[in-house]
Amino acid sequence: MIDSRARDEAAHWFVRLQDGDLSIEERQRFDAWRAERPEHQYEFDVLQGLWSATDLLPNARLQALCDAPVERPKRGAILRYAVAASVVASALGLGLFSGLGHPKPYRAEFSTRLGEHRQVALPDGSVMDLNSRSVVAVRYEKGRRSVDLEQGEAMFSVEHDTRRPFVVAAGAGQVTVTGTRFDVRRDDDQTRVVVEAGTVKVQGRASDQIVTLTAGRGTQVDALGKVAAAFAVNTDELTAWRTGKLVFNNASLGEVAREVSRYREQPLRVSSAAVSNLRLTSVFKSNDTDALLKALPHILPVALRTLPDGSQEIISR
Repeated sequence: MIDSRARDEAAHWFVRLQDGDLSIEERQRFDAWRAERPEHQYEFDVLQGLWSATDLLPNARLQALCDAPVERPKRGAILRYAVAASVVASALGLGLFSGLGHPKPYRAEFSTRLGEHRQVALPDGSVMDLNSRSVVAVRYEKGRRSVDLEQGEAMFSVEHDTRRPFVVAAGAGQVTVTGTRFDVRRDDDQTRVVVEAGTVKVQGRASDQIVTLTAGRGTQVDALGKVAAAFAVNTDELTAWRTGKLVFNNASLGEVAREVSRYREQPLRVSSAAVSNLRLTSVFKSNDTDALLKALPHILPVALRTLPDGSQEIISR
């Protein structure tokens, strides 16, 4: 017997994931809902298959199923009005997909503007949270799920699938998982990886060196592809950007300047190695970095000066 309630709830969650911007609490409720009953995961998987199959259905067939106007209905509307069963049945009848174990290829690109955060639901149920000024290219193929972090930072919540590893390429580093939760940040001179849950393998693109990370551990890959030994990290602090916070715990001003620059039109610079090595412990809002700059001279022996190009520099005083 079809569980209509489970189907309706699956459609609700699928649409919410496609709309994006789920809070941490909502994501936890979604994970708890899927784990509550096998029917929940099954109905959600059906919608994942449907999501890929609807593009292959003829327009006329979709219109008949959805009782829609002449224009092709949006995918969100299909799910919202609970016609999943009809579409899946038609797709199967047309031979468009033979099961959830054989997903169609998928390609997409996503980016964020200055100060923007964005949550993206991928076809397999994995979720990306993109930080300010980030660019990613996603490519799903048989046997592999690939993401290229071209710039910026992203938090990945990966659906477990041993048949299709999830591989994130960033700079000179590469991260491989089958299902876990981790953050990857790409800077000009290095890539940083930290793990919140599960296990990941980090490899330099140009070497066979592999470092395995578990929850609460991190590593860095330099520009030449050398992977540092795993070290303990505070994932809450390093991923606080997801809640609009910048958390600095005994961070050097060089590190602070690099982080703050991600949220400003012009980069923040430091004038010397001595200034760069000063340490800061504090919490600020990522959407109000001016407040951080105003506070710095009251916390440390520094001052700010504006350069001819409009950027600002931290100097000693």
